[in-house]
Amino acid sequence: MFTQKLFTKLGSAILVFFLVVPLVFADELCTPFKKAAIDQSLIATMLNAAKDGHLYRVIDNTSQMGFCVESSIGVVKGEFQKFKGGIALNGEKTLAMLTIDVDSLETDASFIKSLLKGDDFFNVEEFPEVVFVSTGFEWISNTRAVLKGELSMHGVTKPVGFYVEITEIDGDLTDSNSIRVKATTTVQRSEFGMKSLSSMVNDRVNLCMTVEAERYAAAL
Repeated sequence: MFTQKLFTKLGSAILVFFLVVPLVFADELCTPFKKAAIDQSLIATMLNAAKDGHLYRVIDNTSQMGFCVESSIGVVKGEFQKFKGGIALNGEKTLAMLTIDVDSLETDASFIKSLLKGDDFFNVEEFPEVVFVSTGFEWISNTRAVLKGELSMHGVTKPVGFYVEITEIDGDLTDSNSIRVKATTTVQRSEFGMKSLSSMVNDRVNLCMTVEAERYAAAL
């Protein structure tokens, strides 16, 4: 009798662990977005996706976030080292959120890094984060899609559309534990208030990312 009660309690504890722990981690993932001016219903969607097993966490040490822009001294490339985000992968209701620590920017030359972080461009001290929140997702093939959303950068929020391609997947998309995605788009920096050195630096900036993400349950 005692053994039966013990196993019943143990089973209940294990069940609670696997139900609650993913939500706790998902809540931590969503914390940066709760602080931003984002529709809280989207946060709720991410948390519900975690509960249903559809939430994927961006793995920062195997993902890449960067940009490149033409200039009078050649192509300038930059890459951010710190970022957080998640993807609620659920067909047409797919949702993606990403926040980037702008101060983590790295470039090939220290003077270029200082220039980009300064007041003329990103202005890290006043605008320390870049935030992207998707508003729509349209599949155009089994592995390609258009991800529409709002990009907040340098104190300005503008609609953007990323061309997305799933390059690697662990099994079928509906039950995969990990995915690898490439996403690219082009923005005009002047639309985000970055108008300095227009005669030397192209207005069009290519944003590119390679994202590796794990299903929350698989990451525990």
